[in-house]
Amino acid sequence: MTPQEARALDAPGLAEAIERAREDLFNLRFRRALGQLPDTSRLRAARRTIARLHTIQREREIWAAFEAGEAGAP
Repeated sequence: MTPQEARALDAPGLAEAIERAREDLFNLRFRRALGQLPDTSRLRAARRTIARLHTIQREREIWAAFEAGEAGAP
């Protein structure tokens, strides 16, 4: 998932995408443990996708707090 696609999601959609990405990472780890994962670079890509989604989620939290007047400028 590209950052543009992730930013287009609403909050529940983003949470669902994070959950799907975590499940994908779990399955990749499981396949690696069984020796059935030929392309181990997919593990790194999955971790980065999760991090990207969490970053977008956190950006939204920060902007929501800023707009509510709870924090200084980001």
